[in-house]
Amino acid sequence: MSLHDEISKRRTFGIISHPDSGKTTLTEKLLLFGGAIQMAGAVKARRASRHATSDWMKIEQERGISVASSVMKFNYPHGGCEYEINLLDTPGHQDFSEDTYRVLTAVDSAMMVIDSGKGVEAQTEKLMEVCRMRNTPIVTFINKLDREGLDPLELLADIESKLQIECVPMSWPIGMGKSFKGVFNLYKNELNLFSPSQATRHNDAVHIADLDDPRLDELLGSQADELRESVELMQGAAMPFDRQQFLNGGQTPVFFGSAVNNFGVRELLDAFVELAPAPGPRAAAERMVEPDEPDFSAFAFKIQANMDPAHRDRIAFFRICSGKFTRGMTVRHHRIGKDVKLANATIFMAQDRAHVEEAYAGDIIGIHNHGTIRIGDTFSSKEPLKFTGIPNFAPEMFRRIRLNDPMKRKQLHKGLMQLSEEGAVQVFRTVLTGDYLLGAVGVLQFDVAVARLKAEYNVDADYVGTDFKLARWIKCDNAAKLKGFERQFAASLALDSDDSLAYLAPDAWKLRYTEEQWPDVKFFKTRESL
Repeated sequence: MSLHDEISKRRTFGIISHPDSGKTTLTEKLLLFGGAIQMAGAVKARRASRHATSDWMKIEQERGISVASSVMKFNYPHGGCEYEINLLDTPGHQDFSEDTYRVLTAVDSAMMVIDSGKGVEAQTEKLMEVCRMRNTPIVTFINKLDREGLDPLELLADIESKLQIECVPMSWPIGMGKSFKGVFNLYKNELNLFSPSQATRHNDAVHIADLDDPRLDELLGSQADELRESVELMQGAAMPFDRQQFLNGGQTPVFFGSAVNNFGVRELLDAFVELAPAPGPRAAAERMVEPDEPDFSAFAFKIQANMDPAHRDRIAFFRICSGKFTRGMTVRHHRIGKDVKLANATIFMAQDRAHVEEAYAGDIIGIHNHGTIRIGDTFSSKEPLKFTGIPNFAPEMFRRIRLNDPMKRKQLHKGLMQLSEEGAVQVFRTVLTGDYLLGAVGVLQFDVAVARLKAEYNVDADYVGTDFKLARWIKCDNAAKLKGFERQFAASLALDSDDSLAYLAPDAWKLRYTEEQWPDVKFFKTRESL
């Protein structure tokens, strides 16, 4: 099979939602229909609401490697093609939005899950902002139709007004809650009848010529006319599906169903592999890189430490952007300027890892990392490249780390550096005192960092508040001016884990004043801009 053919059958996507919308359940059912798992319950729920640190760690252990690994690969046969699906998990809690951003840089499309009883919620809005930055194509699944919820037209209006994206229903629900009979698949002109069941559904859809087909009345009774009226009303208001608009992120096809009952999941997956794009070109600083170029290129978008506690391993997740990976190949690690051999690449298939012999653009592979790989690093078999769009954001809150056993300072340093490498938290070291500061965008990150230091590195530490609220990385081409700035603000300067200099401010007013007083010094919100 040619390189182009291999790439064209790949679909790499992330699932986004507000917590408790059914994302974990839908993920599980997609894996079930793809044959990657054999029974429901193999994927544990990610509890993302308010919990103590100890609860969070316990749930981390319970949910297992399948979700923590961030990527699950499975094959899905449809329409004479064996699609290769790479499904990337995104954290549900808003405090981990940085990690979500990095995961979404590695996908070609996204599946958005909406709770039919709640409509668009806060975290969904934030995640959509991330998708909009990259014009990511979105397919929407409105979940929990087996429960009472909002009117379908009201749900569509809510999505359009809050998320600024045009909705095109591909299916339409017949009733809701106790009166839920199924959905009419507008995309295929088929009727899918609902029967509450936890088992995998193999029901054949009923093909309908059009909405005037008398078989609708036989199957739905009085609800047939309600369906006709609703669809007529909806079609009068909705725009027709425009594939280019969808690919540009301006339009979302919408499907209805109930993931917990396996209803609508197969239809969603069938339509998704048809509609969602195959891997496309990727922007590097030097040029656009096409996926079917023969030369291999990839970037690291996530690093996960201690996935296997027995071996204290670290896995760097690579998104392949072009060409073909073969086991044992030698590639250039451009940040450090060295050739490295990719000997033991891994793919993740639900709860199992497997060595991979070959992989193509769009695939996600795991590489064992011995401390040399960082998020954003680019690897290629030929020319120097630097893929863009994977920044470190300036933290929005800070805590000073306090070590309870001074003899464990070396372990503390190792643990903080590894947590920083994987993007779990940002680590700064103050210039004057050498104290460690944790920087984050959400307070839960501090709890998780302290819990992981204890569980994975045997370091007993806690954190206390600081006066710092904002950070900006700084750069100045005038050496004398930079020296003067460093002398005046020595107590407000810190080095991050890459030894990049950052200015820490107590509030927005002080930051603005400092920027005005020092026009020769450049202040950056993302480290990528340096």
